[in-house]
Amino acid sequence: MPPAAGMRAESAGSAGPGGPAGSNGAAGSDGAAGSGGAAGSNGAAAPAGTGGPAGVNGTAGAGEPRQEPGAGRGRRFQLTRDTARPEGGGRAAPGDAPAPARQWPLLAVMGVTGLGLLIVAFDAFRVGTLLIGLAMIGGAVLRWALPSVGMLAVRSRFTDMITYGGLGAAILLLSLMAQPHPWLKVPFLEDVLHFTV
Repeated sequence: MPPAAGMRAESAGSAGPGGPAGSNGAAGSDGAAGSGGAAGSNGAAAPAGTGGPAGVNGTAGAGEPRQEPGAGRGRRFQLTRDTARPEGGGRAAPGDAPAPARQWPLLAVMGVTGLGLLIVAFDAFRVGTLLIGLAMIGGAVLRWALPSVGMLAVRSRFTDMITYGGLGAAILLLSLMAQPHPWLKVPFLEDVLHFTV
C-alpha cells in the first residue's frame, strides 16, 4: 500500500475525501473508505466497495443490498385466502354427520333436476321440464325455510330465493305452454306472437 493512501490526519477530527473521521481522529481516506462508507465508533474506516454504513465496532455492514419495503413483492394479484361464507351457508347437519347429510339440500335439488333431465332424454319432454322447474322452486323454498343449507347458499338469502324461484317459475311456465297440445293457454301471448310474426 502506498504511504499516502493510509495517512492519518495530524489533528483530531480531520477527514479525508472518503468519509467522516471517527472519534479518535482516523481519517476516512479514499484508500481505506469505500464509496459511501462511514467510519465506525473507534475510527476504523469501512472497507472499500461495501457501500454500507459501518457497524458498531467500526466494521462495515454486510455487503447485501438493502431492499425497500415491499420491493420483493411481484406485481401479480394476491390470491384470496379467505372468502366470507354467505348467509345461511353453514352445514345443514351437524359436523359429525357424513358429508352427504351435511349437504342434503343441494343434493336433493340436484337429484330431482337430474331425474328430470333423464326423463327428458326418454322423450317425455313436458314431465321432465316440469320436474326441473319444481326442483328450482324447491330450492327457493329450502333457502327460505332452513337456517343453513350448505352449498345451496350462493349469495344472500333474498337473492338466492329470487334466482331459484324465478328460474323455476319460468321453466314451469314454458313447459306448460310448450307445443304441441299445451297444458296452459294464455290468449294475450298468442296475440303477441301473431303481432310479432
